Amino acid sequence: MKFSVHWLREFVDLPKNAEEIAELLTRAGVETENIETRGAKIDKVIVAQITASSQHPSADRLTVCEVDDGSGTKRQIVCGATNYKVGDKVPLALPGAVLPNGLQIRKSKLRGVESEGMLCSPIELGLGEDASGLLILSFDAKIGAPIVDLFPGDTILDVEITPNRGDLLSHFGLAREIAALTGNKLRRAAKFDGAPGGRTLARGVRISAPRECPFYSAWKIDNVAVGASPDWLRARIESVGIRSINNIVDISNFVMLELGQPTHAFDADKLKGGINVRIAREGEKFLALDGNNYSLTSENLVIADEERAIAIGGVMGGEETGVTDSTRNILLESAYFLPATVRRTARNLNLPSDASYRFERGVDPEMILRASQRATELIREIAHGTPAKETDVAGKLPANPPDVSLSYKKCDQVLGLAIQPKKIDEILERFGLSKSRTSTSKSKSLGKSQTSTWKIPSYRRDLQRDVDLIEEVVRTYGVAEIAGTDRSRFTPSSAADYSHDLESALRNGLVAHGLAEVRTSKLIPRAAIPFGGNAIQLRNPLSEDHVALRPSLISGLLVVLERNIRAGAERVAIFELGRVFVPPDGNEERRLGILLSGNLTTAPIWRSDRKVGDFWLGFFDAKGIIESLGIPELSFRRIEHEELPLAVGLFSDAVMIGFLGQRPSAKIAPGVFVAELNLDVLLAKEQQAKKFREIERFPVITRDIAMFVPEKISHENVVKTIKNPIEPLLDSVEVFDCYPGTKGGEERKSLAYRLTYRDRSRTLTNEEVTAAHAKIRERLQRELGAELRE
Repeated sequence: MKFSVHWLREFVDLPKNAEEIAELLTRAGVETENIETRGAKIDKVIVAQITASSQHPSADRLTVCEVDDGSGTKRQIVCGATNYKVGDKVPLALPGAVLPNGLQIRKSKLRGVESEGMLCSPIELGLGEDASGLLILSFDAKIGAPIVDLFPGDTILDVEITPNRGDLLSHFGLAREIAALTGNKLRRAAKFDGAPGGRTLARGVRISAPRECPFYSAWKIDNVAVGASPDWLRARIESVGIRSINNIVDISNFVMLELGQPTHAFDADKLKGGINVRIAREGEKFLALDGNNYSLTSENLVIADEERAIAIGGVMGGEETGVTDSTRNILLESAYFLPATVRRTARNLNLPSDASYRFERGVDPEMILRASQRATELIREIAHGTPAKETDVAGKLPANPPDVSLSYKKCDQVLGLAIQPKKIDEILERFGLSKSRTSTSKSKSLGKSQTSTWKIPSYRRDLQRDVDLIEEVVRTYGVAEIAGTDRSRFTPSSAADYSHDLESALRNGLVAHGLAEVRTSKLIPRAAIPFGGNAIQLRNPLSEDHVALRPSLISGLLVVLERNIRAGAERVAIFELGRVFVPPDGNEERRLGILLSGNLTTAPIWRSDRKVGDFWLGFFDAKGIIESLGIPELSFRRIEHEELPLAVGLFSDAVMIGFLGQRPSAKIAPGVFVAELNLDVLLAKEQQAKKFREIERFPVITRDIAMFVPEKISHENVVKTIKNPIEPLLDSVEVFDCYPGTKGGEERKSLAYRLTYRDRSRTLTNEEVTAAHAKIRERLQRELGAELRE
């Protein structure tokens, strides 16, 4: 909601500048989103009176006005607006003026007719959002006076009000909050001094839905003169974003913005009989002030006369009984509506309004008659109306919120600091609470403590528990006054932490490669299954399928594979993290099992002529997945395995940590690749801290080496020879070609490698790279007998 600083100053003394006000509110939990400056602080914009008007000779949509600017000489102005009449007083921007939108005013010719300035609309002067026509000023405005005299500068605060603080949705409400926070005196709004003794007019007021509308008041005002609002009233409401309509509607909006209580004026001559606040009939039609027809339900509350609904309770009035220029007598409504009913109606009908925004959050019952009196006084002053001597009322005002008890000792415990009870009482009294009694209580958690009971004001229905009162205390006392306490403690990483981190990293890495995690039973059947040999038998098995402890994860993964293949799966890529029981002693080991089988992808590759079945998961897919797990100093060596025709051992720093291999072909799955790693071995290794390395800033230089080597020489041996001894400029080695064959009757193969050179502190020269590359080429020839291909 937008708040005018000038308006707030009428109720309370404020800090010097708007930034201090925003800081005060934000520290207290009422966030200020924006601060903007409004007003007509523009040089060479004055009050002028239109003395004559005629049609432009060359343009249908333009008129030529003669205006009196108080200088004694009439000015000719070409104007495009149509909402004025001769005799109106309007803002005139003289040549040389610069408007807030940056427009510079000059003498000019428009369609051949000279114009000596510009008549302005509200939006052009920064006084509102209305761009439909000229800003019509009060008839009392002095001709030739600067426009700033009528619209002084103001600062607007855009404040975010939380749903539980409906009491802040008015200038008086926010001023009351600022007064409580600063301790400054609040200049109270006038109390209601009418005489609502329950006496009614001939039309009467009846409430048929007391739950949805506990209290309703109506005040008849006769002989009103509906017209334009005075400049001060228009400036007030337009400064906070409300469009001026006429003096009666503007007064209603003004009172809502000032006191937070929405009111509504009906054209009394258009009412048919008395007022009845009732539930809408199913399918009842209603024409609202926004010009739309709404179909109502039994969940909606309406204000009705004897024939029809004339307003939706708490949301919007009706078009048929709205105030117009011909209205002479009005009926002013001020009521309390149940927030839940208003909220549901506004949402279901998609009809939000400024009134529903406040009723949804709950209005102050004690402000209902006060707002009605305030609006009536303004109507009598501005529209010259004659109010009735009595106000028609029906129902009862909602009761005040229940009392809340507060233990001073609990307040100290919750906040973590000691505040004197006298100070707590002073703060709560600033917020309008009154202490009814003080007693001494005893409890297990607090022991013996002093407790006070507080009466909650009608406008603070959000204060329901003792912690709510403690919140009010700390908002005023200042959160910054609470000393910071370092409750953190450094705990060194344990073996359990490392184990958890390792397993989490493995899971994330495998899932990123498209593998799915499975969980299989730790018990295996009696029948001989792969990788189940020498399993430790149970003495009293529950069934034939659970007779032994698994010695390997692979047996369970193969069962999952078989089940998925029988279900029609074309690709199975799974892993399991779990414990196995190593015979003969049954020692538990944590292991990682991996299984790959089937198509590389389940979807066709549209850029390729190959079909889905042309791509199979293979040995090197499994090898690449294992290499991506970040195992330190990982290497692969050929081994013999009783279950795997093709198997390699997995080594980390020369310690065997597992195996990788291919299962024999079977009908159910022709290509099955499995791997198992012992995580306990990895966990036993010394942990190494991760090192940060900056993004490389200097370019690389690549060189290729192609060679013939004997078939028995492995890729691993070639890479070791290239890297050892360490060449400082060598950054990486990558094989990109391998072709087996014979040469000179000897089994040999052709290998090609790409070597990348880089220095992290400078750009390398070709000569440096050539020298380093020559050393590696010579080492390959000397140690491996490689025949280099040029």
